Amino acid sequence: MGSNSFHMVVARQVHGEIRTLEKMGEKVQLGAGLDADNKLTEEAQQRALACLSRFAQRISGMPPEAVQIVGTNALRVARNTQEFIARAEEVLGYPVEIIAGREEARLIYLGVSHTLSDDTGRRLVVDIGGGSTEFIIGERFETQALESLHMGCVSFRNRYFPDGKISRRLMDQAVTHASQELLNIRSRYRELGWHSAVGSSGSIKAVANVLASLRITDGSIDLRSMRELRRRLIDMGNVRRLADLGVRTDRQSIFPAGFAILLAAFESLGIEQMTYADGALREGLLYDILGRIQHEDVRERTITALQERYHLDQRHGEAVEASSIALWRCVCRDWNINTLGDEELLRWASRLHEIGLTIAHSQYHKHGAYLLRYSDLPGFTQQFQQELATLVRGHRRKFTPSIFEGFEPADAQRLKRLCVLLRLGVLLQHARNYESPPALTARASNRRLQLTFDEDWLSQRPLTLADLENEKEFLARQDFSLEIQTR
Repeated sequence: MGSNSFHMVVARQVHGEIRTLEKMGEKVQLGAGLDADNKLTEEAQQRALACLSRFAQRISGMPPEAVQIVGTNALRVARNTQEFIARAEEVLGYPVEIIAGREEARLIYLGVSHTLSDDTGRRLVVDIGGGSTEFIIGERFETQALESLHMGCVSFRNRYFPDGKISRRLMDQAVTHASQELLNIRSRYRELGWHSAVGSSGSIKAVANVLASLRITDGSIDLRSMRELRRRLIDMGNVRRLADLGVRTDRQSIFPAGFAILLAAFESLGIEQMTYADGALREGLLYDILGRIQHEDVRERTITALQERYHLDQRHGEAVEASSIALWRCVCRDWNINTLGDEELLRWASRLHEIGLTIAHSQYHKHGAYLLRYSDLPGFTQQFQQELATLVRGHRRKFTPSIFEGFEPADAQRLKRLCVLLRLGVLLQHARNYESPPALTARASNRRLQLTFDEDWLSQRPLTLADLENEKEFLARQDFSLEIQTR
């Protein structure tokens, strides 16, 4: 769900590759529906929901793990995003997630890489969206630089070309604005360098098509041709005349804005030539899903990288994970936390629960939550990062309602239950001797959890018994009843 267009692609896995069955796309212009308070207007929401209702019919009945729905810049910045997401999920029947700018850039690069020949050398990928523009440098399937800048063809249209007029002054202002945004990455990107440049968005495809129709180029883009097209656009003076160049009606109003951003990129980054590639965010999402199916999950690599970067005790994290998951297997159905996503969340929170120690021991659960909430974590959506941060925040000390503020009641309940299991997993490994999980049984109902241990096991571990007795009081503050029994 982009700021300009909504896209859907339905595909099938065939011998480990993606075979596209159907593509659909509509110009919803969600970004144009942001009012002065950065809220999505009712009119924009209705446009979006009407589009989603058509998409919903096509994906109805597909298994949840085979469907991924993400929102980009407009939903990142809108102040009433959660309200819209609730309405969208009701229409679609599947969860909607928001991805951060750099995660969007990673997925765009993944989609482009899979649609290009497996050549050697670095490539620069540029994707001009409705509200943001992504710049990525990578080689083969690995990225080396990711950036998402807050400029897009819809936001620039609204600011510089709102009535469709194209003048030298307005074009220069738009190019200058984009060049200023690019100052943040100019030196680093030029220093890294690239062997080829690729554009992957509708705006860049439209520019390539116009250059080809005017016989200025064969469809490739270079700085000389961009400057010639700039002159012609100014001579035309209005977007209505873009039909003469073959620009589709639904793209005419945003064409000069997208062109200005692309021209600034050519001039600021020193791009010599660019070609267009079909792959983009939606293809990247498909290959990301495929990677998870084939156990090549980028999220696992992210977790491992965090453990190494912050010097975590990985053996202890694995021991906590084993204990938490042992408890989870006992009660996941009773507590309705039995999805793969729930299991993954608990596993990764277990491995990362001590990440805040890199800052300070005092309040390290809060430091850890902050790191996980605001770091760039490839493969993770913003919601998943927030949930991961929440579990780490609540894994020790006070167990208060404020930890779960901002979540819908159903999500808050799910996270509280997972957090209880993480807290207990940490307590069972308090001695840090990497023991296997004890042979225990667990029974759960609503806000009650009953744990039964072997009497000999518990009597030999007075520290664990004391921890569990203290935990009863912490959990009672959230109306959870913890009962400890022996057999």
